[in-house]
Amino acid sequence: MQGYLDLPEFSKIDLTQVESKLVELLAEADKKIAALEAVTNPDWDNFLYELDETVDEIQRFYSPVRHMNAVVNSEEIREVHNACLPKLTAWYTELGQNHALYKHTQTIADSEAFKSFSQGQRKSVEDQLLNFRLGGVALEGEARERYKEIAAELSRLSTKFNENVLDSGNDFRLNFKEAGALDGFPQNSLDLAQQAATEKGEEGYSLTLDFPNYYAVMTFANDRNLRKQMYSAWNTRATGDRNEKWNNAPIIEQTIQLRTEKAALLGFDSYADYSIANKMVDSPQQVIDFLNDLAGRAKPSAIEDYKALEAFATDEAEIKVDKLEPWDVSYYSNQLKQKLYDFSEQDLKPYFPANICVPGMFEVTGRLFGIEITEVKDADVWHEDVTLYHITDKSSGSSAGELRGAFYMDNYARSGKRAGAWMDVCVGRMKKKEGVQLPVAYLTCNLTPPVGDQPALLTHNELTTLFHEFGHGLHHMLTRVDYSAVAGISGVEWDAVELPSQFLENWCWERESIDLVSGHFETGAKLPQELLEKARAAKNYQSGLTTVRQLEFGLFDMVTHLRTDNPDADAVQKILDDVRREVAAYEVPAEVKFQNAFSHIFAGGYAAGYFSYKWAEVLSSDAYAKFEEDGIFNEQTGRHFMQSILEKGGTQKALELFVDFRGRKPEIDALLRHTGLAA
Repeated sequence: MQGYLDLPEFSKIDLTQVESKLVELLAEADKKIAALEAVTNPDWDNFLYELDETVDEIQRFYSPVRHMNAVVNSEEIREVHNACLPKLTAWYTELGQNHALYKHTQTIADSEAFKSFSQGQRKSVEDQLLNFRLGGVALEGEARERYKEIAAELSRLSTKFNENVLDSGNDFRLNFKEAGALDGFPQNSLDLAQQAATEKGEEGYSLTLDFPNYYAVMTFANDRNLRKQMYSAWNTRATGDRNEKWNNAPIIEQTIQLRTEKAALLGFDSYADYSIANKMVDSPQQVIDFLNDLAGRAKPSAIEDYKALEAFATDEAEIKVDKLEPWDVSYYSNQLKQKLYDFSEQDLKPYFPANICVPGMFEVTGRLFGIEITEVKDADVWHEDVTLYHITDKSSGSSAGELRGAFYMDNYARSGKRAGAWMDVCVGRMKKKEGVQLPVAYLTCNLTPPVGDQPALLTHNELTTLFHEFGHGLHHMLTRVDYSAVAGISGVEWDAVELPSQFLENWCWERESIDLVSGHFETGAKLPQELLEKARAAKNYQSGLTTVRQLEFGLFDMVTHLRTDNPDADAVQKILDDVRREVAAYEVPAEVKFQNAFSHIFAGGYAAGYFSYKWAEVLSSDAYAKFEEDGIFNEQTGRHFMQSILEKGGTQKALELFVDFRGRKPEIDALLRHTGLAA
């Protein structure tokens, strides 16, 4: 069946009409739901397909509005989003508690016909039943109504949390008349600060909390007071230090309390237990044991990393300090790295212009998976930075030239754009009566933007981020599954969803792939072998410190969501302090409240699931080890990974798909080797 793209028309979105149109759409959907409730002999075609199509229509309508709220935020968009969100939340909550729909789904699962369903159809039904149970379908009376209230309030709090992080970050700005205040800055970072001032009609240089600015100060600024000021501003976002209206502490308290109550209503011991119900792992304790085991391996290395840094900063550095403070860590780490490896991230930047890196990344994935990516000219987008691309199959045979999907790429940091990097679903793949609706993704980063006529020059870390998000995008776009509930990333256990993204990062280190993504912005020269070898030698520099930082996040998240006594902000801080004492290599000031901007777990999908990054890294490292054995561009191995993992979406358990690719269960050895923690 022919595939087609159903792309949003961003230029035609009238924000004044979004809410009224949504109300109409939900009313029409309610009529369809009522008709589905009345179906007497439910099967795939007359019930499940129709239900999926109804949900898909709402998702496609609101997806561009939700996305614009995150990437071109304004008072008008925010007002519309906040008006629509309660209506959407209520509708989805009601759907999840619909007894008639649940019974119809159970009837299909119990039917003789179910046995002849495809694997994807069966998994779709099984997931749907689990979602009904987790959505409170078994609740009655007051408990049922209370669940609805909790769902609505959690949705509101999540949005407010993100708004506070964005607003408190946008509120911070430092202006300097002279470049001397930014002594130590590389020219590109200095030019970026000057451009930020010019855009605001100011003279001199401006610093904001956009990550490229923050990174430049913490890594290069010789002015220690400036580093401390930026460190404090970054780590007190949404704490109320600059404005109490942006304080996320009360939101954290309410969110934890409501999540705990929600889990209890559904019969779970804690929110952590509720979260684990649809993940690979079996229990919260298994997660804690896994993270503690890694901490036991990584902490000794982290302590050695920090001691070496202390000795350098106090005894050897050109600008010495009496005591190493947290706002000194990145600055002296960069200098010690240069001393040990004769290498700095800045040495790489000229070789990674975005106009080479992006098409180079497309070439890398093209070789791996037999796909071709082409830019769509004059596409209807939400900002001039955004580019639309098509993905087609370039392999031989009947699928050659077949359109597989599309994606919007929005790479650069700017005001009004949420921090971080992510992939989000624009349109999901689904086989419909008129054809196969092809998947479309939003790929969003906050990379260093172009300065003047110069292309954007990326750090190697930014290159890795680009590959990471594209890995998520390929997982969504290369699916061959025709059932929306298990197509792409849908239906994939959350602790396995990082597998394709972390897996793809590995191609940022190999000579063959580096030649495709590098080219000096002035000369076009590929990254010299000497520089690549230095970068590789430094790859696991301070790996211990990096690892325990991630373990700190994961343990804090899991321990917090295991609590059932509704900890207040002080108790949440104590949880974090206790975790730090166990795994961290150094102390941070009491003013640091990173949890107040920890959107992953308090405003995203990672609540009691942040461990997924490390859990999935075991999978991704072990999967990449297969390419190390066969060759990083081995066509057969690439095709096997695509067919076993990327194309199958959530049609099977993630462990089953991994075993299909690797021929065995995952082993931790490759992760320990890749991170330099192997004994």
